[in-house]
Amino acid sequence: MNERDERLELERFALRIRIGIVEAIAAKGGGHIGGTLDLAEFLSVLYLRFLRVRPEEPDWAGRDYLVCSKGHSGPALYSALALQGFFPYELLRTLNRGGTTLPGHCDRTKVPGIDATTGSLGQGLSIACGLAMGTRLSHTDQKVFCILGDGELGEGQNWEAAAFAAHHGLESLTAVLDWNKMQIDGSNDEVLRLGDPVEKFKAFGWDAELVDGKDVLAIRDAVSRAYRRKGRPGLIVLDTVKGGNIPCIQELPNNHCIGVPAQLADRAMEFLRSEAKRLGVEVAE
Repeated sequence: MNERDERLELERFALRIRIGIVEAIAAKGGGHIGGTLDLAEFLSVLYLRFLRVRPEEPDWAGRDYLVCSKGHSGPALYSALALQGFFPYELLRTLNRGGTTLPGHCDRTKVPGIDATTGSLGQGLSIACGLAMGTRLSHTDQKVFCILGDGELGEGQNWEAAAFAAHHGLESLTAVLDWNKMQIDGSNDEVLRLGDPVEKFKAFGWDAELVDGKDVLAIRDAVSRAYRRKGRPGLIVLDTVKGGNIPCIQELPNNHCIGVPAQLADRAMEFLRSEAKRLGVEVAE
């Protein structure tokens, strides 16, 4: 497949992930939409090109692992998992409702394909370190990915985990930072400056690189390097904009967790349908 065709395939799947996110959160009437939409391109690349999983056997012992430490972004994973056949797509519209199997935050006991229950921020990287150490002890070549939020890095436990991973040379571990520069109470610079995450993780002994979070081929190349990396853990920093490039969401001053009434959902879907037309994707009306 040439790069033009590959870009198109990956962008189409990212669009479908975004549509699933909007449909799920709109059906509930609101939720954590801003930092969830950011992840569509990364999840498209990971699930279509790299992550070794079996939708028909979610607990397959030989699978690669994905920990979403920023557990409130669970709807992004749910959308990708539904599109990959882990569970019926229609379940997305039950997000966070009474009796649902799709709670607002990731829950490994309820959602096929979710590897770690998360939501208490700052804990996911430690879980991922444990999984990576487990793959070493089991002498397998399984990979472990951990999605982090930039506001979440204000939690000290992350830096303990970063030191642990570097000390033990956990080469199977790749952290992926959604660097949208915003958190619940405002920008990172206002609440707690993060500085340069690439240089910070390098100082801890990690490989680290910055990529355009909207460029599926740049993400593809970064993940490919992660699969080949030896001797140390790695960090991929996704340079993103909170709101996932849907203008009517992105322009809201605080879109971390918001109500999504029908009018806003319709505007978002109108934009996504225009993108679908551009990319040649069929979208149900």
